[in-house]
Amino acid sequence: MLHQFTSHFLRHTAPSRRHLTPELLLRLVTPACALWAARAEDSPFADPYWGFYWPGGQATARYILDNAAIIKNRSVLDVGCGCGAGAIAAAMSNARTVVANDIDPFAVMATNINAELNKTKVETSTEDYIGKSCDDFDVILIGDMFYDEEFASILFAWLNRLSADNKMILIGDPGRHGLTEGRRSQMTLLASYELPQETRDENNGFTHTTVWQLNKL
Repeated sequence: MLHQFTSHFLRHTAPSRRHLTPELLLRLVTPACALWAARAEDSPFADPYWGFYWPGGQATARYILDNAAIIKNRSVLDVGCGCGAGAIAAAMSNARTVVANDIDPFAVMATNINAELNKTKVETSTEDYIGKSCDDFDVILIGDMFYDEEFASILFAWLNRLSADNKMILIGDPGRHGLTEGRRSQMTLLASYELPQETRDENNGFTHTTVWQLNKL
């Protein structure tokens, strides 16, 4: 499966630095790729979301690269890692350990390919961590996961429990409806970024993205 995925992945993605973290070279589905405009039935992948660098993930990775001291020598879990950028940024910022986690095995395969492109090493896992205590980690990264209210409710309750257990929770989000005003009131805004003009179409029309830290209750 790995060989077949790698072959398809390399054929349907292109190396790109057209994002908020040009330090990272990532293989992505770009407008120049045939898969960008392909019909779902013509795609070799059921849902290649890990081929896109979502704006919340861009914010989290950008913040980590600019503030490496918050990550240095700490253990990091990137939940819903997608293309792996957050985990790669943490590894480049001298985290003690980094685990890129996604329940889709194709996402962790894509992450490994992108990590190798950037000459970094991250561990990967397809375990479903949501709801678990994450005792082995100091920092939890969440990007673009507040897309659905029902899931956002489960996710936020879990993150609050982790924060109460002294985990640093960093949340990247461009303004999805699941990150409600009530939830934002329990967070500290760390940074806001303007997405590159030429990539607006690639970011579903979002023009800005943010990174937040969940406050300890």
